[in-house]
Amino acid sequence: CALSLLSFLLKKPVSFCETGFFLYSVPPMTMSLSKIPVYIDRCDSYELNILQPLIQKQLDGLQVPVQLFSKKVLLKPNLISASAPSLACTSPAFVAAVAACFLERGATVFIGDSPAFGSGRQVLEKQGFVKALSGLDIHYLEFKTKVRKTLDCGFQVSVAAEALECDYFVNLPRIKAHEQMGVTMALKNVFGIIPGARKAMLHMRHGNGHRDFAELILDLHKLLPATIGLIDGVQVMTRRGPVKGKLLNLGCVAGSENFVALDRAMLEVLELSKEKIPIAIAAQKQNLPGAFINDIVFPRVSPGCFAGSGFTIPSNLSPVRFQILQFIRSSLRRIFT
Repeated sequence: CALSLLSFLLKKPVSFCETGFFLYSVPPMTMSLSKIPVYIDRCDSYELNILQPLIQKQLDGLQVPVQLFSKKVLLKPNLISASAPSLACTSPAFVAAVAACFLERGATVFIGDSPAFGSGRQVLEKQGFVKALSGLDIHYLEFKTKVRKTLDCGFQVSVAAEALECDYFVNLPRIKAHEQMGVTMALKNVFGIIPGARKAMLHMRHGNGHRDFAELILDLHKLLPATIGLIDGVQVMTRRGPVKGKLLNLGCVAGSENFVALDRAMLEVLELSKEKIPIAIAAQKQNLPGAFINDIVFPRVSPGCFAGSGFTIPSNLSPVRFQILQFIRSSLRRIFT
């Protein structure tokens, strides 16, 4: 009753958060049919009995069919390397919860990625994924078949055919501050469809500037089949990244079928200016659906419920292009790995 009265007096919808009352503008459902839904929920635990029902509700909200028999679902976590700190990768417990949701719907579930160093199978073993996924009928998919694609920006790139040959590409990034891109989430995680050493080559060949590299990433995501993004924001990497940041308990899980909208919504959650994030700037330049906050509706929790989280990013971004010694060192590390 109090919320209804306050809404009437202020002529704005009102949501109740654990931190108190928070005002936000959400158009009536009759006016929001063209808006892109981003489902945000509070979640402070990686326990399966907590995560799984929450993710199922998000999938229901996104109108993912409850019966996915004969459908091939590819889970794409962020598997940066076997030697990286665990916080640099998507949480194995988060991936296990998502996998259980899709298995419950009858899907054939695969997991795959092309890490920065080593093989995906090595990273799954070293980072605890094999243990977390034990007992679940999940198939490992190695990103090894290269297919040449021409992006909208005119660049030609080799991508993993395995990433494109699925019914649902389920993107499972972990929120991380990033020295080159400010913050990395759903869109940057798509860079993992570039096999192995070709990532470093793209940094060298197309790393003229942050916005050029951001446009390349945006064009990569346009190659994908039907997509679902589920962001691991329970525990995130703040301050620096992608491997040297600090742990922050954000307590957030978010989902959408539109990666641009998902990342844009999370900038609101993290209280980051879009002007500091090259991918957000490039998305608005291309006028992509979801690039503007007015494109988005929040059917569940409002971004303002996470105000004051303390998430920070580097004040100055590092160059996208690797220095020649850095490139050589990276190449040698791949060989020995």
